[in-house]
Amino acid sequence: MTSFVLPHEVHGDGAHKVFAVHGWFADRAAYAAVLPDLDRGALSYALVDLRGYGAAKDAPGAFTTAEAAADLVELADRLGWERFSVVGHSMGGAVAQRLLALAPRRLRRIVGISPVPASGMPMPAEQWELFADAAHRPENRRAIIDLTTGGRRPAAWLDRMVARSLAHSDAKAFRQWLDSWAGEDFHTEVTGSAVPALAVAGALDPALTAGLLRETWLRWYPHGSLLELPSAGHYAMDETPLDLVRAVEDFLRADDPEACPAPGAGQGAGRRPQGTEGSGA
Repeated sequence: MTSFVLPHEVHGDGAHKVFAVHGWFADRAAYAAVLPDLDRGALSYALVDLRGYGAAKDAPGAFTTAEAAADLVELADRLGWERFSVVGHSMGGAVAQRLLALAPRRLRRIVGISPVPASGMPMPAEQWELFADAAHRPENRRAIIDLTTGGRRPAAWLDRMVARSLAHSDAKAFRQWLDSWAGEDFHTEVTGSAVPALAVAGALDPALTAGLLRETWLRWYPHGSLLELPSAGHYAMDETPLDLVRAVEDFLRADDPEACPAPGAGQGAGRRPQGTEGSGA
């Protein structure tokens, strides 16, 4: 039987291979705003559609973070990527942490952009209802996006984000994904991982805060670090794309002795991004 292959697109031809994994509300188009400014010489990015999203919208599956991690390992094998890094947004950050348990020796680095902790996201009943009903209620999706960006974004942007989410996700899969990323606790499987791990928080996000990540991410990962972007909420790719690219790529290039900053850059590419906490790498 032929195994499932995640739909994907590769950008760049650098030696450092990187998977970019989207979150609960979007497919790989979540990274559209940062694509023009990626370092395609040092890095190769594979943007994927998880099951239930984008080109995999109709794919069957369990729609769990564990399944997604296995799908990424399968895709790495097909691409010939023996070692790789993973950047994951929100739910995709939980997928990245699942890879720490599944294939730790193949991972160079992981980055979580507003990452859901490996302990899940328990919610009070009223909040759970808001999230669960978002599968079939566009107004709930809009309310969640507005809340997690601090109520500061234009109405047209909120509408566009909701329209993209509805168009590029399957409602049944969307609902099942919630049970996995919010309800599953696997942090004991990854605590103590030696893989360098950067968490990027948005200061305007009231849910996945820097404080929460200090109590989870920084406690679990000996080589973990935390960066808070002051002008971002939950969707740093859209809200502060240049700040995000710089922070993420400085971190990814930090283990490459041949890496050097772009001409005119004020911060060396091998250094920890400014404003980070934790042990770094």
